[in-house]
Amino acid sequence: MITKTSPVRLLMRRVLALFYFTAGIIHLRSPGDFIAITPHWVPDIPLVIALTGKAEIAGALALVLVPRLRKAAGIGLALYAVCVFPANVNQALNDIPIGGTHLSWWYHAPRFLLQPVLVWWALWVGDVIDWPFRRRVDAIR
Repeated sequence: MITKTSPVRLLMRRVLALFYFTAGIIHLRSPGDFIAITPHWVPDIPLVIALTGKAEIAGALALVLVPRLRKAAGIGLALYAVCVFPANVNQALNDIPIGGTHLSWWYHAPRFLLQPVLVWWALWVGDVIDWPFRRRVDAIR
């Protein structure tokens, strides 16, 4: 059975893909700030940053361009959002500046609160979950 994707989900899929595609390009072109916030226990940090940039780009492209890979891309981008959380914590706790600017908790607190939203968003636009929305087909059963 083929179900039609809602216009809202389609738009949100494209927005998230654009976000991750842009972030991936930035990871590859300007890795310095990402290297700076990555915890010291991560092995070969420059390589990890390059690979994460490529993963963001691949996930974004698969999300919007390759329907058979959409679920995998959604899961991958959700896992990515979980995996970068230690870098966000490291940056906040150690007051690591980005572009020479120290960011306050007015930046870090909302960022922490939005991390689960990014996980949910990737899973939702990747057609992995429908929560809290239900498709009409599911409601009929």
